[in-house]
Amino acid sequence: MKLLFIGDIVGQPGRRAVAELIPKLRERHGIDFVIANGENSAGGSGITPATAKEIFDAGAHVITTGDHVWDQKEVVTLLEADVRVLRPINYPAGVVGNGSGVFQLPNLPPIGVLNVQGRTFMPPLENPFTMAREEVEKLRQRTKIIFIDMHAEATSEKIALARMLDGQVSAVVGTHTHVQTADEQIFPGGTAFLCDAGFTGPQESILGREIEPIVKRFLTNMPQRFGVASERVVLNGALIEIDVATGKALSIQRISEALPPSQAAE
Repeated sequence: MKLLFIGDIVGQPGRRAVAELIPKLRERHGIDFVIANGENSAGGSGITPATAKEIFDAGAHVITTGDHVWDQKEVVTLLEADVRVLRPINYPAGVVGNGSGVFQLPNLPPIGVLNVQGRTFMPPLENPFTMAREEVEKLRQRTKIIFIDMHAEATSEKIALARMLDGQVSAVVGTHTHVQTADEQIFPGGTAFLCDAGFTGPQESILGREIEPIVKRFLTNMPQRFGVASERVVLNGALIEIDVATGKALSIQRISEALPPSQAAE
């Protein structure tokens, strides 16, 4: 089976990219299952029921998030109502929402998805390593196909988690830094890895935001409003082929698909 993971969707330009490009990518590559990180889909920060619906309507089956998951107040209702939207699993017990799930589509085996957040240079949460390991053990009782979105700042933390789980999960792909890395590989145990999928949205920007206010912030250290940029919209992510019998990855390739300029500007 083929699984497409889409890196952090930023604002309306990112949502437009997934709406226009997911159907084309699915047809071109024969993609069976789509996971998208949507934590920046609402105005560049957070996610709402409306933006989640757009992503699902575009063809995504599961939405993961990260440290910006709580930036929109409507997210509580979303997490309560829709198990297809995940927040990082390593929040304390009792926090609304789910950090993992097993999802079933017709003619496909069950697919486990786990969302975990790092702690290095990030808000302090529960230990992602112990919680991911425990949850993977539970998920493996239901399926061999497990995908992890590791939302973290430090490359070492992402690599370490993937190395720890090599052979136990199908893939670990990082998010959060918004810069697509060139280290896609399959570890000896059969786990596909990419340190960061990049972001989906306007690339003529600073990580999806307008350039001038961010440069001004660095120059003056004064507060600025970081609006979402609009030019050169690209969908970034990773395409992973998985052996359904073993749950091991057969291949991983980076995806970087641009919207035609006329569509990106609409």
